[in-house]
Amino acid sequence: MEGAELCFPQLLNSSCRKPMLHWSEAVLLNTALSFISLITVILNLLVIISVSHFRQLQKPTNILLLSLAVSDFLVGFLLIPLEIFRSTACWLLGDSLCTFCSYIACVVLSASIGNVVLISIDRYVAICKPLHYPIRITVARVKFCVCLCWLLSVVYIILFLRNEFIQSGKSNSCIGECELSITFTTGTVDLFISFLFPVAIIIVLYMRVFMVAVAQARAMNASVTAVTLQHSVNLKPKKSELKAARTLGVLVIVFLICWCPYYSYSVISGDLPSTSYASFLFFLFYFNSCLNPVIYALFYPWFRKAVKLIATLQILHPAGQHFVEIQRTN
Repeated sequence: MEGAELCFPQLLNSSCRKPMLHWSEAVLLNTALSFISLITVILNLLVIISVSHFRQLQKPTNILLLSLAVSDFLVGFLLIPLEIFRSTACWLLGDSLCTFCSYIACVVLSASIGNVVLISIDRYVAICKPLHYPIRITVARVKFCVCLCWLLSVVYIILFLRNEFIQSGKSNSCIGECELSITFTTGTVDLFISFLFPVAIIIVLYMRVFMVAVAQARAMNASVTAVTLQHSVNLKPKKSELKAARTLGVLVIVFLICWCPYYSYSVISGDLPSTSYASFLFFLFYFNSCLNPVIYALFYPWFRKAVKLIATLQILHPAGQHFVEIQRTN
């Protein structure tokens, strides 16, 4: 009976025990997470196809949304299924593949945070410095920043997991386990680089955006002289920019709600043990990848129109008319 509970019965002294979940809990957990994974993949794939296919949607802000959708797609396509497998079954794929999967997960999540920071910077320039926006924020520069974001994530995670690459599986307490353990110093440095510093930038920029948006709303409702009004027309951001700032503000708030509990718990406890509560927090910030495209669907008419064209296969028709229809809703 004891051997039946082990991942590798022939290794009685070094084998891990199989995850012990009641069959109803396992079915419910796997069904819910599989559904979230499927929805995450489908919705983010729609965002990727929309921005990639329709050229008139390839604006700086949408390029950033495309990059975020790519990272969210990878979360649904790779990370959530791997996490389901890791938490509900013995890890039978070896230490090297465990380290590689951990590396991919860290790169994707690091790039997601970088994308949200870039979105915040984009909205800050658009709202607070509208006259400089067309000059400073171009499609070419945004693409460069996106590539740089992913490249820095790749390099940073190599440094972050260098000990795991040197000796794969050193964090595992037994055979059949896939865990990632880091030192206190490394974890503290990563907390500041990967979370506290980016979140501070996001909050400061959006506080500034919020104050400017409120000031503009008051100015539009106030009775001012014709000279002042004419002067403000040239300086104030467009209504569409304010709407985009509000939409992306919702995205950032949802991002913070999904990510802050996990990092807060890890700071308070000093580590993230394998508890049901910790697992809930872990999947909460994965669930953020499913919510992002839902936010686009609620607030962006161009996304709803693009999804309709994709679902009805009208994108297979010659360009022309549906390009114009997308442009009207953009």
